[in-house]
Amino acid sequence: MRREALTTPDGDELLIDHIEGPLGSPRVIVLHGLEGSSNSVYAQGLLFEIRRRGWRGAAMNFRSCARDPADLARMLPNRRPRMYHSGETGDLDFLARTLTEREPGSRLFAIGVSLGGNVLLKWLGEQGANAPVDAAVAISTPYDLAASAGHLDTTLGRLYTQRFLVTLKRKAAEATRRFPEAAGRIDLPRTLASRTFREFDDAANAPLHGFAGADDYYRRASSLAFLGGIATPTLCLSAEDDPFLPRATLDRARAAASPSVEFMVTKRGGHIGFVGGGLPWRPSYWAETFAVDWLEEKSKGLGVEASRG
Repeated sequence: MRREALTTPDGDELLIDHIEGPLGSPRVIVLHGLEGSSNSVYAQGLLFEIRRRGWRGAAMNFRSCARDPADLARMLPNRRPRMYHSGETGDLDFLARTLTEREPGSRLFAIGVSLGGNVLLKWLGEQGANAPVDAAVAISTPYDLAASAGHLDTTLGRLYTQRFLVTLKRKAAEATRRFPEAAGRIDLPRTLASRTFREFDDAANAPLHGFAGADDYYRRASSLAFLGGIATPTLCLSAEDDPFLPRATLDRARAAASPSVEFMVTKRGGHIGFVGGGLPWRPSYWAETFAVDWLEEKSKGLGVEASRG
């Protein structure tokens, strides 16, 4: 990958990892999930499939999530007193319009996974017919953040939650150390004591990013309320056994979505766990392939020449 540092309108740095290909070929923006990066397994799988077709990829590392290429265990800090969250669409909009301005004649697509899927769908709904992408795919999207946070407050869900809270707490503490503005917003003792996403969001994530609390954040950041405004051809891939997604939320998402949104729901797949293959020691992570295949079909309908490498 080739790393590019884009200076954001608010003076921060947005790190984009590019996969290069023929000039003029379609480019796909890849958005990772909570506490992921361009080096996450599913992001690497998507970039591999993109490159295999002779296309180009642009993996956007959310602020505070980019990793040092020489030490992948080390996450690089950002310059502003903020991190990222499920409803923050400004950086995606900035990247998409930057890429469009550079190559106005090239097709631009997007794939978002988990939190990245929520960001992508919310942004598409906000932009409506003005979205500068030709088609999009969202994988394992939570849709309703409040419902997902409650659904995760189970034995299995807590296994996911605790894993993420380790690094989220560390980042929040670091933000209070580096930025007086963050120290004035984050309730650090409550943050460090949090055991659920709701507790963490209420103490740190919501106030840091200008929300009144967890409930306000969940209400305003959930993509569910924006699905009806999507005008871009979009595929939503979900599994019925996703621990982040109550079945009722999936039904509500289908009912709320515009005709531009297509849903594919499997019985199994968990959260970003769409595994196939005939032998247990040779699994096939088919969602990555399926997502790019779907975009390839859409590109043919748009008159874009697509070829496999």
